[in-house]
Amino acid sequence: MSKEKKTLNDDQNTVSEKQYSLNDDRRVKVLSPGAMVAKRFFRNRIAVVGMAVLIFMFLFSFVGGLITPYGESELFYRTDYQQKEFASAIENTEFRYKGAEGQDFSTILQAKMLLAINTGKTEFEWDSVNYTLVKEGESLYLATLSDGTKIGMAFKTIFNVINQGTVLDFETQYEGLKAYENGLSEFSASGVDYSISADGVVTDSSGKEFGFISKYNIQPLMGDVFLTKEFKEQVVEEIEAKNTSFVFADADGVEHEYELEYDPGTTKWTITQATETRVYDTYSAPSKEHWLGTDKNGMDVMTRLMYGGRVSLLIGFIVEIISTVIALILGGIAGYFGGKVDNFIMRIVDIFYCIPSMPIIIILGAAMDNASVPPKIRMIYLMLILGILGWPGLARMIRGQILSLREQEFMTATEATGLSVKRRIAQHLIPNVIPQTIVSVTMGLGGTILTESSLSFLGLGVKFPFASWGNIINDVNNTYVLQNYWFIWIPAGVLLLTTVLAFNLVGDGLRDAFDPKMKR
Repeated sequence: MSKEKKTLNDDQNTVSEKQYSLNDDRRVKVLSPGAMVAKRFFRNRIAVVGMAVLIFMFLFSFVGGLITPYGESELFYRTDYQQKEFASAIENTEFRYKGAEGQDFSTILQAKMLLAINTGKTEFEWDSVNYTLVKEGESLYLATLSDGTKIGMAFKTIFNVINQGTVLDFETQYEGLKAYENGLSEFSASGVDYSISADGVVTDSSGKEFGFISKYNIQPLMGDVFLTKEFKEQVVEEIEAKNTSFVFADADGVEHEYELEYDPGTTKWTITQATETRVYDTYSAPSKEHWLGTDKNGMDVMTRLMYGGRVSLLIGFIVEIISTVIALILGGIAGYFGGKVDNFIMRIVDIFYCIPSMPIIIILGAAMDNASVPPKIRMIYLMLILGILGWPGLARMIRGQILSLREQEFMTATEATGLSVKRRIAQHLIPNVIPQTIVSVTMGLGGTILTESSLSFLGLGVKFPFASWGNIINDVNNTYVLQNYWFIWIPAGVLLLTTVLAFNLVGDGLRDAFDPKMKR
């Protein structure tokens, strides 16, 4: 029996040795308020996912922009073949006019001559001078004075010179057209003998080709371009064969592709040439060089997304900082002092609530467009405008929290210890509303980013050359881009959606973590 008592006493002594005093820190594992909040937050798996997404977005935007090999506004080019207008060919069905050297062959005189041709007259008069109209061929007429002096001619067939720089004088053109119209094989003009073939090729006495006559007038688009006889002849052949394209080798032996486009309303053919051109590499599909392709300006889409995320996130944070500072100051003062001060500040809040924010922002954006505000300055104005218009809701929340806190015992203690009003607000009231403020700001960041993106999408926010997720999505204003170039707008839309959702998830997680009544 005594042995059992001894064992019991030993057990009691052992228990008493394991008991600690009430002020012993080993009695319970104590966590700081911050650690408790963090523990609650990380228990929320959805909030942790949101935090992971935000960390990725920050790394993508701020670190990615540093390691990408491309610049934010770096342009990329490609070599492309484009059909550019090169020349035109007209089947001449109307009279053309040319005056003799030293004679006045005005447009009025030409009109009088045309009227005489259409009415079958051999004479016409203008400004008290009589003129004789001589028909030299099927479509060639000569106007002379009564003494036989040549004044000018009207013709439909075209005399083309072969060599660049050759000047075709009136006499040579007239005699050549006259011989061609009348089926002659030779003619002389200005002291030079020429021969003319049945197909209209004109050669001089040395056998050198001088020109050719055709019903087609073929002229280059640019004045410094000379079209050779061979080119013009091939154009005529292709037109008469009703072909729409052909290949012609230039003087250096380089072949070029040409296309013929006929205008049904006229007798004109437009000749376009396939030209090798260095152009912006726009809307290039995703590749090894450009993982998400290129945009309408020939810039790398992924790089623009990185810099765009940087701008969108910075604008969101700076706007929320501006709003929070204003809200803390005004809300803190209104909540602590109450009475007339509270009344005055709340009326200011009411006024800001009545301001139609979006129309005002759109109007200011249009005004900045009209004033040609530089893109960098425009971003600063945008942040200030959004920050100044976004504080009333947060200020009202802070004011309500402080109205509740100022009546509690710890505030009575601060008054008893003689702390100044400034220290009471700054050191005791404001820190107690910080948790709710952090939650409100976190959830407001998503809304601010959406607002900036909406304005940039409408062309009223961030301007080129700066990128933001909103102005990247702006490309979908073009329906063709929307349907065919998914890599332009889908990645930006996904990043924007994911970021805003992540901010909301983190905000929800913080709200639950700061709530002391949360179920554990």
